[in-house]
Amino acid sequence: MSSAKRFQRVTVPVAAAAVVLAGLLSACGSEKSPAATAQTSTVAAAVPVAGQAPAVAKTQGWLKIYGGQAPAGTANAVQLRVTSNPAVGQYVSDGSGRSLYRFDKDTANPSVSNCSGQCAVTWPPLTVSRDQALYAAGVDPQLVGFIERADGSCQITIGGWPVYYFSKDTKPGDLLGQGVGGTWFAVAPNGGKALGK
Repeated sequence: MSSAKRFQRVTVPVAAAAVVLAGLLSACGSEKSPAATAQTSTVAAAVPVAGQAPAVAKTQGWLKIYGGQAPAGTANAVQLRVTSNPAVGQYVSDGSGRSLYRFDKDTANPSVSNCSGQCAVTWPPLTVSRDQALYAAGVDPQLVGFIERADGSCQITIGGWPVYYFSKDTKPGDLLGQGVGGTWFAVAPNGGKALGK
């Protein structure tokens, strides 16, 4: 067999592997999207506390999901927590207390976001990037995950529902997006609509 043929047989699979690897590295934004930079609650990737690393509750692809609060001193993680409001009951917010919403025009099974373009400007998705971990306090970590958006960013899901901020909420605890258009609702810890009783 000629050396040229041997060279082709070896390099074609390597080239194909390089293409696949490049695709994997770019999936769900190896770099933070503007939404992630502006909207992600920064707390941190898993760092040992008192000599022990937190236990991973779930892994989806490259994302490690932990139950509870991010350890003190950690930085660059997404934090979910449960908040209560007399009008809507329990709902999920980020680590700084900003309310999170779900959109009735999305789907949970399969998880699909139908909010892009101007919609995503008004309702910025909560995203996570490869250099982050996710902590869920009061939310079952098994219900948390992410989907890849058309722009390559990774959007957090709860109970399969993609979650968003509302651009008119300006401070922690604001719920100005509740009921907008009859399709936007604060997201409950199980991914349902937070509607109170």
